Amino acid sequence: MGDSGLVPVGIVGASGYGGVQLVRLLQDHPNLELVYLGGDSSAGKPYSDLYPHLSHKPGLMIEAIDLDQIADRCQAVFLSMPNGLACDMAPKLLAKGCKVLDLSADYRFTDLNIYEAWYGKERTDRDIAETAVYGLPELYRDRIATAQLIGCAGCHCTASLLALSPLLKQGLIIPESAIIDSKTGTSGGGRKAAVNMLLAEADQSVGAYGVARHRHTPEIEQVCSELAGREVLVQFTPHLIPMVRGILSTVYATLRDPGLVRDDLLTIFQAFYRASPWVKILPSGVYPQTKWVTGTNLCMIGIEVDPRTDRVIVMSVIDNLMKGQASQAIQCLNIMMGWDETLGLPQLSFYP
Repeated sequence: MGDSGLVPVGIVGASGYGGVQLVRLLQDHPNLELVYLGGDSSAGKPYSDLYPHLSHKPGLMIEAIDLDQIADRCQAVFLSMPNGLACDMAPKLLAKGCKVLDLSADYRFTDLNIYEAWYGKERTDRDIAETAVYGLPELYRDRIATAQLIGCAGCHCTASLLALSPLLKQGLIIPESAIIDSKTGTSGGGRKAAVNMLLAEADQSVGAYGVARHRHTPEIEQVCSELAGREVLVQFTPHLIPMVRGILSTVYATLRDPGLVRDDLLTIFQAFYRASPWVKILPSGVYPQTKWVTGTNLCMIGIEVDPRTDRVIVMSVIDNLMKGQASQAIQCLNIMMGWDETLGLPQLSFYP
């Protein structure tokens, strides 16, 4: 605990959208105190230089990244950086006793050969990586509670896996039949200058990207395989939608038992998530919209069965910057600290 009685935490890579969400959430958290903001290119500047809407919050300064300093001052550290950087920092922070929550892909994989193949970086921290727990609390709550290192789940992965998990765990579908059609807002691309993210390019348009080769595919397959008890391949196609926040993942899969109806599946999903306060199963015939979860840590799920095709259709929505990134990381830290997992996290959306 810090001098204030609060747990001191830091953010490395606070300049991106994930970082600014963390800053907002940490200001409102009753048990956490933000004591360090780190960034290389903007070190020495007030945080409000990057985000002028925070100019009424004086005292938030961006500091150079110094792992010894961070470890001395912070009990927990959020690493909010591009892929391939956290794995160079986490080992030292862990050795000094910090809890580490990585928002990139570096610690999401149990098999680092898969990471190296998809992300193109050779790893020297295999012993450390083996201790990492996948940061999807609804599936791995017990392991997160005792972990020191969390590889927070990807945004598309969170929405997709929460839709698929009950189906795979209970053996209700033919796993290879699963198709994930996922749509995301432009903030999922990060805060960088990119032609395809310009208003003139992205507005009034929708298109697929990363078709058959998106980096979230092996991450989704890893968890699906664990749930199914054997290796599973899935078809995953993401699309860019002209809005800022939100993900809608629509999952299609063939039922093993064509006699199952919608109400059966609603009952199964409600039972599966009965101890998960952040997952809401919607009533029969109600299909979720991204706006219903904007600014919250919620995942809302709607379910339909098509008796003509014997397929189940599961629709899952999250805020990609929140349940898909920053607030899910804080949910994980709450669990690591032994606190209620809803502590300090918003439950009512910005609506409309």
